[in-house]
Amino acid sequence: MDVRKKTREIGRKALDVEALKRSFIEWLVYSVGKDAPAATRRDWFNSAALAIRDRVVDRWMDTTRTVYAQDAKRVYYLSMEFLIGRLLSNNLANLGIMEACREAMDAIGVRLDDVLEVEPDPALGNGGLGRLAACFLDSMATKNLPGYGYGIRYEYGLFEQRFEHGWQVEYPDNWMRFGNPWEFARPEVLYPIQFYGRVEQVRDGSGRTAFRWVDTEKVNAMAFDTPVVGYGGETINTLRLWSARATSDFHFGHFNEGDYLKAVEQKVLTENLSRVLYPNDATDAGRELRFKQEYFFTSASIQDILRRYGQHHTSFDALPDKAAIQLNDTHPAIGIAELMRLLVDQHGLEWEKAWDITNRTFGYTNHTLLPEALEAWPVRLVERVLPRHMQIIYEINAQFLNRIKRTSDPARIQRLSLIDEHGDRRVRMGNLAFLGSHKVNGVSALHTDLMKQTVFADFHTVFPDRITNKTNGITPRRWLQQANPSLSKLITSRIGQGWVTDLEQLSVLTAKADDEVFQEEFRRAKRQNKKRLAAYIARHVQVDVNVDSLFDVQVKRIHEYKRQLLNILQTVALYNEMRDNPTKEWVPVTKIFAGKAAPAYHTAKLIIKLANDVAAVINQDPVLRGALKLVMLPNYNVSQAEIIMPAADLSEQISTAGMEASGTGNMKLALNGALTIGTLDGANVEIREHVGPENIFIFGLTADEVRDLRLGGGFHPREVIAANPRLKRALDMIASGVFSPDDPQRFRPIVESLYNTDFFLVTADFEDYCNVHAEAVEQYRDARGWTRKAIINTASVGWFSSDRTILEYADEIWGVKPVTPVHIEAEAAE
Repeated sequence: MDVRKKTREIGRKALDVEALKRSFIEWLVYSVGKDAPAATRRDWFNSAALAIRDRVVDRWMDTTRTVYAQDAKRVYYLSMEFLIGRLLSNNLANLGIMEACREAMDAIGVRLDDVLEVEPDPALGNGGLGRLAACFLDSMATKNLPGYGYGIRYEYGLFEQRFEHGWQVEYPDNWMRFGNPWEFARPEVLYPIQFYGRVEQVRDGSGRTAFRWVDTEKVNAMAFDTPVVGYGGETINTLRLWSARATSDFHFGHFNEGDYLKAVEQKVLTENLSRVLYPNDATDAGRELRFKQEYFFTSASIQDILRRYGQHHTSFDALPDKAAIQLNDTHPAIGIAELMRLLVDQHGLEWEKAWDITNRTFGYTNHTLLPEALEAWPVRLVERVLPRHMQIIYEINAQFLNRIKRTSDPARIQRLSLIDEHGDRRVRMGNLAFLGSHKVNGVSALHTDLMKQTVFADFHTVFPDRITNKTNGITPRRWLQQANPSLSKLITSRIGQGWVTDLEQLSVLTAKADDEVFQEEFRRAKRQNKKRLAAYIARHVQVDVNVDSLFDVQVKRIHEYKRQLLNILQTVALYNEMRDNPTKEWVPVTKIFAGKAAPAYHTAKLIIKLANDVAAVINQDPVLRGALKLVMLPNYNVSQAEIIMPAADLSEQISTAGMEASGTGNMKLALNGALTIGTLDGANVEIREHVGPENIFIFGLTADEVRDLRLGGGFHPREVIAANPRLKRALDMIASGVFSPDDPQRFRPIVESLYNTDFFLVTADFEDYCNVHAEAVEQYRDARGWTRKAIINTASVGWFSSDRTILEYADEIWGVKPVTPVHIEAEAAE
């Protein structure tokens, strides 16, 4: 290589301030096509992203080459969602060049923080499922585990949430309108995906019965790759997302006939597959699109896995030794039938051998015990859209039921069947995922125990060693180091930086819980974060909040079982107490909500409207003198969470016990020094064990008590309400239109539901919740005592790192070992 050219190449990839500055300007001129005086913040963002991408690509290729050279076993993580958040700040932090980049931008005359704010959040997920997948990718790369994420490249994501007159209104989240500098299009990586058609039974060359899926409609799945940068930049893994492409973009015949819409109809219909996350399934068309989405990305991913495997192997015997496919919930469960189809129909394997390979390759993570989340697709839909897969599912089911019929009664066989025969026959995707996987894991200790007792009790009897627990975790890189620089700098100043990759080192901080100097610095960091959030609230919802008030936070998907309604009712009750006692010296409280409701989930949307209507009254009441505020922030996403989590004082984890699989927001908030108020549900149980019962506020029924109350038939919410004056008063105010004078009947459906059924036991837990909440607020008066508890929370939740979770998966489910990329070994040798 020419020496001057080599010097230029080194300069493009160097990490010092001068090299970064030069790269930013070069990319601005030669890629964006502008000079510095004309550049906008978005121009500088694109230039910075491309310059940093340069510094990632070589290590990315080194990682890939090393894994290929060693023929190492890989993890393939299949998920409908990857809520990855902004990547520029994440990649700068993981490469260790945040401050160098800041200095380089300062030298140009640009504020790095302004540039970072320009990047949109990739609209690739909705809630905890997608954020967990993103944390896992970060941990796999940080721990040098060879891993791929597979999902869909959604053009518009779930939706952009806006509030219009307090109502949630959905708009397209056009996050890619300006392009995505992090992704690499792979037009050569294109797989055909088939739908509909019919199945022919034929004889193959050996005279065996074989099946051909013919007369199908085809769609192409095209790959887009995003590098996943591990901490330290040693390993760069891949997130591969699939975009739907029509087999024919344009029909000249229709166009020439003047039917211009028909000319592009096929392209439009095809590309709907990757436009929106979770299309509204209130209609038949929406349900079919959602089912097709799941098969689309799962089939493309499995075809890609087999292609990669086939580059080094001539038989499929070793597939389970080289590939671990993890199903993140039931959405990709159709992959079990798809791998069987590919092995049996395309590659000619015997059924028994193909099933053995499939079963040893797949693992399944269950995330919920809610019936609606354990997908069950109508048999008639599966038969029409994927006729060959329906045949395969029937065969899997027949062989399984035949094997267990001697030891199972008819009722158990019905429950174990992959087909629900009651009413409109349905394919139980949770049962398929369980049966087709060698390991099935829950995501908290309580959730895993409940899986064994409830939804998979019969399967647990048949396969007693299959269910295992892997309590969720969060990446400390994004959720403490990046989201909370004030606290992370304080921690590093005391214990060094090792905690970033070994979060349990935070336990050393327990000894500083009573240190007055450390307490003061901890409070100062929290106050800085609260001021930042207060400014964000004022900017986005035009409400001024008191930074010295208790920031009481509930941020998560809006759902009845998560019980935002319980929080709102307690807020109304507290409002009444404050109005009744205006001269009392109240601890000021700011209630902060955020979260999206599914477009077709009318009750959840009505709860959002109730929160906004209650806020409109409380926030303007002069009697309170600002002692109580309520804000509902629109369009909750990762970037908003990074502002909210570090500022929280109290973390609301108040789901009906036994219904939250784990939760990860509880972990993020506790890590950032918030105290939890919650039920003994999900990972709250384990958080209580780690932080100590004196440093968490627990209330309400346990999962066992919830079950007994429901089964016993002794719960009568109308009687509970009648016996509780403050609950009745709050409900009467809501029902009579105090908070909705323009439409007094607006919230009657919510109130009537609580009186008549109250399935989620809001009224049952209301009194205990109010009392424990009052205790928490009173403890907040004692700044030193509260800070002590907050420090202990931060110090005690290191076990909830996704690094720990991933290493458990790797060791106990996947059998995957770390692979050190060659460039790291070379540097170490030098």
